[in-house]
Amino acid sequence: MKIDVTTRNMNVLECFSSETRVRIIELLNAKPYNIGELAEALGLSSAIITKHIQKLGEAGIVSTENTVGKRGTQKRCSLNVDKLTLVLRTAEEEKPGSQSGFAVDLPVGQYIRHEVHPTCGLASTYKRIGMMDDPRYFDDPERMTAEHLWFASGFVEYRIPNYLVGKEVASSLSVSLEICSEAPFYNDNWPSDITFSINHIDVATWTCPGDFGSKRGKYTPEWWVDTQYGLLKVLSITDEGTFIDGVRFSDIRIHQLNIQAGQELLFRISSPESAANCGNCGGVSLFGKNFGNYPQDIRVTITV
Repeated sequence: MKIDVTTRNMNVLECFSSETRVRIIELLNAKPYNIGELAEALGLSSAIITKHIQKLGEAGIVSTENTVGKRGTQKRCSLNVDKLTLVLRTAEEEKPGSQSGFAVDLPVGQYIRHEVHPTCGLASTYKRIGMMDDPRYFDDPERMTAEHLWFASGFVEYRIPNYLVGKEVASSLSVSLEICSEAPFYNDNWPSDITFSINHIDVATWTCPGDFGSKRGKYTPEWWVDTQYGLLKVLSITDEGTFIDGVRFSDIRIHQLNIQAGQELLFRISSPESAANCGNCGGVSLFGKNFGNYPQDIRVTITV
């Protein structure tokens, strides 16, 4: 997990300002714990531990799942990342000529194909676009203004502009986006297996812990009362494999995608409907630069 030390990443940086949260990470480094076990180990109430776990979950550091225990359903907690790198000189990476390649931002409403199933919908900064839970509005021209979209199952697919020239071949590709599950209204504990694909090759499936709405998103419009924000995830495909926030998710390497000048680049985000194909069928919610906690659209970077 690579984090720029900027104010937009305060939700991650603040996780380490609490001794309790650092002690939780130390415990989870050894094995998963449920809330009660963490409370007993740290000598704190379950309510306090739950709040700390929620903050660690929002930052993408800890993931949770409901399991059946001797006393009913328990929330099992585990580490979601192996390492975190803080980048202090963020401007250095942006200097022209530091590396060849290009970066583009894709608005969430600029998908070229879709197949979505309710619950679903779109919203701009100012209003809902069309009717709720009616997939037909995903074809509405006004979708281009969408800053937030969601669907319970299906996919949206984006075309990434390809600015490679001549014999240039991509040596790495990264996609940064704010994303979470999709539950009716919202549910912070609503796991969803979300698959990312490049040119119809499934490169990684990540389990989002929930659909977050218990507190207002930093950039979410005041009139919006549903899902508030997602988690900032960075998908990276290099010559070493495919990673999400620095954690290896598959053996798919960049050369297998054969990204070169003149080739169409397609990026798909999907959540299957059938439990036979998906252990956690919890849908997808996407956020643009004027929704959620991060002022960015879907940011794609390709290096040569």
